[in-house]
Amino acid sequence: MQGLPLAVGLSLVGSFAGLLIAATLLLFPAETRGKLVPWLVSYAVGTLLGSSLLHLVPEALEHVPARQGVFALLAGILSFFVLEKLVIWRHCHEGDDECTTHSRAASLVIIGDAFHTFIDGAIIGAAVLTSAPLGLSTALAAATHEIPQELGDFGVLLHAGYSPRKALLLNIASGTTGIIGAVVVYTAASHLPAALPYMLAFAAGGFLYVAMADLIPGLHSHHQGRHPIRQTLLIAAGIATMLAV
Repeated sequence: MQGLPLAVGLSLVGSFAGLLIAATLLLFPAETRGKLVPWLVSYAVGTLLGSSLLHLVPEALEHVPARQGVFALLAGILSFFVLEKLVIWRHCHEGDDECTTHSRAASLVIIGDAFHTFIDGAIIGAAVLTSAPLGLSTALAAATHEIPQELGDFGVLLHAGYSPRKALLLNIASGTTGIIGAVVVYTAASHLPAALPYMLAFAAGGFLYVAMADLIPGLHSHHQGRHPIRQTLLIAAGIATMLAV
């Protein structure tokens, strides 16, 4: 169980690093945030693609037949699609204070964020069981894609009438579920080691879904799509970060 403290520590990075940066960005004027967030989203796309395709998928396929690994990856993609359809997991990536999806039920923001963070913690816990470097790269990927989501969450809660302090406390509370996810999966997988490669492939499918179905479409929007070179370079920087860890 000596790896459990590492799993918990990296789940804290994955859960709260993005929240900390998002809270800091709230100190900037809305116009400045509007310029910074698209940069962060592009970088997040690169880290998610790099983590899933350069680390999680190759590690999983070393231990299970390719066909079975691909099925687990597809299961991850489909599961994240269903979760998003059920509005358990939702994102706002523009950094705006207006988000029509969230404004219908601000309370779902906290519920969805708690569930989302639990999944991220579970993914990190499974990665740590494989190796510390894989756990680190997975935690970094989780942290980067949390930033635009947390900004959206803050915007919805503030628009719903919550004070900045209460909005921050609620987001911190929901972020603690990442620790629970890491502990649960780390403990369970240590007793069922044969399931670990499938968990990694499933996690890769989730990261791919977030990057390609959730983040990339926003980069093609009218006001963000005017900077393709910048977006490509930032995506490449995210991939390079995953190569370096």
